[in-house]
Amino acid sequence: MFKNYLKIAFRSLLKNKGYSFLNIFGLAMGITCASFIFLWVEDEVNFNSTFSKQDYVYYVPTNQKYEGEWHTFYSTPGPLAKALKDEIPEIVRSAKTWSGNLLFTEGDHGISKKGRYTDADFLDMFSLQFIEGNIENAFNRPDAIILTQKTVTQLFGKDTQVLHKVLRVDNKHNYVITGVVKDLPENVTFGFEWLVPFERFGEGEDIEWIKEYGNNFADTFVELAPEADFATVDSKVRKILPSKTEDTNYAFLHTMKDWHLRSNFEGGKKVGGRITYVRLFIFIACIILLIACINFMNLSTARSEKRANEVGVRKVLGSSKKTLIIQFIIEALITAALAAVISVLLMILLLPQFNILIEKQLELRIFDLTHLFSLLGIILTCGLLAGWYPAFYLSSFKPVEVLKGVRAKQGNATLIRKGLVISQFTVSIVFIISTIIVYQQVQHVKNRNLGFNKENLIKMPVNGDIIKNFTPIKQDMIASGRIDNIGVNNSEILSGGNNGSGLEWQGGTDTENILISFRYISPGFIETAGMEIIEGRGFIDNTAIDSTNILITESFAKLMGSGAAVGKKVTRNKTYTVIGVVKDYLYGDMYGTSDPVMFFNSPEDAEFMYIRTKQGMAIDKTLTMLENVMQKYNPAFPFEYEFVEDVFNSRFKSEKLVGSLSQIFALLAILISCIGLFGLAAFTGEQRCKEIGIRKVLGSSVSAIVQLLSKEFMHLVLISILIAIPLAWWVMQRWLENYAYRIEINLWVFVIASVIAICIALLTVSFQAIKSAVVNPIKSLRTE
Repeated sequence: MFKNYLKIAFRSLLKNKGYSFLNIFGLAMGITCASFIFLWVEDEVNFNSTFSKQDYVYYVPTNQKYEGEWHTFYSTPGPLAKALKDEIPEIVRSAKTWSGNLLFTEGDHGISKKGRYTDADFLDMFSLQFIEGNIENAFNRPDAIILTQKTVTQLFGKDTQVLHKVLRVDNKHNYVITGVVKDLPENVTFGFEWLVPFERFGEGEDIEWIKEYGNNFADTFVELAPEADFATVDSKVRKILPSKTEDTNYAFLHTMKDWHLRSNFEGGKKVGGRITYVRLFIFIACIILLIACINFMNLSTARSEKRANEVGVRKVLGSSKKTLIIQFIIEALITAALAAVISVLLMILLLPQFNILIEKQLELRIFDLTHLFSLLGIILTCGLLAGWYPAFYLSSFKPVEVLKGVRAKQGNATLIRKGLVISQFTVSIVFIISTIIVYQQVQHVKNRNLGFNKENLIKMPVNGDIIKNFTPIKQDMIASGRIDNIGVNNSEILSGGNNGSGLEWQGGTDTENILISFRYISPGFIETAGMEIIEGRGFIDNTAIDSTNILITESFAKLMGSGAAVGKKVTRNKTYTVIGVVKDYLYGDMYGTSDPVMFFNSPEDAEFMYIRTKQGMAIDKTLTMLENVMQKYNPAFPFEYEFVEDVFNSRFKSEKLVGSLSQIFALLAILISCIGLFGLAAFTGEQRCKEIGIRKVLGSSVSAIVQLLSKEFMHLVLISILIAIPLAWWVMQRWLENYAYRIEINLWVFVIASVIAICIALLTVSFQAIKSAVVNPIKSLRTE
């Protein structure tokens, strides 16, 4: 029996090749799109799943109150990790870490890698898999270093045994390799390429401040005992900091499962994160699949008359309604299966481009059981969803009426088809509107006045002898004629950097409870960054003269009350004099406002060098010059650089991903909808061929017939527009509410989206309408 079902199903597909192709191709595109989204979702929800203790390991952020509002920071005091383990029995392990870059040198080969200074408990908490060495004694010596397999390969070559080898670090320290661990996957929150005992942090420097509870700088992790109650332990963790500092700031537990997906905090409470995008894309994947299934339902019910005789004959010969339903469901499942096969081929072909788009390295792993079952689930879902209504509709025909030539009543079917077409185009128009608004929002922020000039600005790490040789480096670069200015800073210009409270200044009230950011710069940094001094002067090259002078931003100046800020005093450990006010600039949150900033003339504390290149100069020659200068004065370190504009653009990865995917979804939704519209228009023309022939004989022009055939479909598109506009406005208004700095939705966006939808639908329908209208009426009326 089942074999017979399959034979009939394949014969039906082959008999109607055109409509079968439209169904299969439409479903294939929908399945491909949905499958790519589910691959991305799988990677997102499996972040940190490589760690076997993800149910017991927690990150420890802190909540701090400034100006009456709670702010969450991903940093803690150095002593906190030990205190948590010593004073809370349910915490079995704890570790403080600090991330940084180290230069590794092997012979003439050197590479810079990012890693972590950390406590020994970190190794066990994250269940690191050792290829060389072992977890028990990897940190037994203070000069130990653990490398990842990838780093070892880059330094020493593939399949090289490196245990106990001495490694030169930062061209001034020797470390002994005590372990090689398996590379971590890309989907981990806190990755690293090396691990060093925390005792080596700040080696050779005065770092007594790391022992104080007033300095937040470290990432703190804890592991709870399996039987521990989270709520109980969390309440104990929240009491530790107040007991040490006698203030209201407190630490709390943040589960590993939420590190990636639920990492946004407002008012000290968790308010979501990337989980919003995960849910959004799952919903979109389902919508795309639904649009593809709608095509199948539309075309199947539209061609009901072609199969009416088949249904009538089979019922006369004894087929039951149940048998016919099974037959049509099997046809739908076979169509979905063929579409899935084509989809797999498309995914293999398009996966590299998709990885570039999402900036990940996903693998298809088609023979993975999870992926096979997922694909099977999509086939069953699409087959049943697309086939259930046509199956019940077609199997309900009465054989007596059908075999007498009485046309099957299509009132309900026609109404449903129109509703499905409206649904398809409604979704398509919503996608078009969303694409435009997302693009507008991203461009709105990108074009925002930042308070500095990000163009022609290069960032380099400060390492080795850069500070010692800063003056000749600056002189040589400017003498090349390719550089305008150079300056150094302790923080990246776009990042939050160091901050604190407890300052006192003239003219201000409640000064101790305001968060101030600190920047340690060289005299040329303000000019290099393109910032504007609106009052007073900047630092001069004589460090001694400005050692107790500071610059502040205008938002800081406003805190000092009325009158000029220049000349006023600010106390932070010692008293400083304000000599200049810098116009506010944007850093940290690109959508919000920035905290006040206090600049110190302290280039020796810098970690980044910024170089302003001259406009119109060939960038490749400028980079070659920079590399030559750095090789001359800092030869032990590789030449590394970033364009600030690229760093700025990377801040919008999530928004750019939403925008790019919205474009793709809009295109696919329209394409799939047009496939269905194309098929329906072709069927309408075929169904009304005799009517068209009669109209032409009676004198109707081609344009009049095209208008007649197109009018019905245009009505459906217009209804879609009326539904889509308020729906899209509501969806995008809610999305924009997540951003403090945002656009207002303009009416012209809806006009453009409507015109695009009408034009595309008109082109699709008109093609078939013209094709039907130009047919010789003699051919269409020959049977009459």
